[in-house]
Amino acid sequence: MQNPKIILLFSGKRKSGKDFICEQIKNILKEECEIVRISGPLKKLYAKNHQLDFKELMGDGPYKEKYRIDMINWSDEVRSEDPGYFCRAACKDAKITPVWIVSDIRRKTDINWFKENFKNLCVLRIYAETDVRIARGYKYTEGIDNVVSECDLDDFEHWDLQLSNNNSDESKKAVEQIIAITSERIK
Repeated sequence: MQNPKIILLFSGKRKSGKDFICEQIKNILKEECEIVRISGPLKKLYAKNHQLDFKELMGDGPYKEKYRIDMINWSDEVRSEDPGYFCRAACKDAKITPVWIVSDIRRKTDINWFKENFKNLCVLRIYAETDVRIARGYKYTEGIDNVVSECDLDDFEHWDLQLSNNNSDESKKAVEQIIAITSERIK
C-alpha cells in the first residue's frame, strides 16, 4: 500500500475554524487530497453501541452536543486500552491520495501515532480569539472544554505551523500558506 506524500495534522479549539480551512484546502486540491476524520470511526462505533444516528453525530448541531460529554468519556475508555484505535480506524477507511488532511487531531497520542506510522507530516494549530469563537457559536461547557479532548495539546510546542483564523483575510492567508507547503512537498 502506498502512503500519502504529505499528511496535514490539524488541531484547534472548538469553533476555531479548522474544518472550514480543511474544506478550503480540499476545494483547491480536489482529488489530490482526502479529509480523514478521526471522529468518523469514533462516532460510528459510538452510534452503533448506543443506537444513535451516526449522520447527526457527524454534524455540528445540538444532537451531537447532547451526546458530546458521554462520547468523550466513552472514547477515553477505548483509548485507555488502545491509544491509536481511532487513528488506525480512520486511516484504514481513507482513500490513498497524495495529501491527507487529518482535520481533528486532539491528543498528543494522536500525533505520536501518526509519527510512529507515517513520514512527511505537517502538524498545524489553528487559533481564533475567544470572542470570534463565541460569534461562531462557541459556548464554554464544563466537562467538554476543560478535558483532555480539548486541552491535551494546549502545551504542545512542536507545531510546524501556527495560524490565526479570526477573519476572512486570516483564513485566506492560512490556506495560501498551507497550499504552498503542501505543493512543495508533493512535487
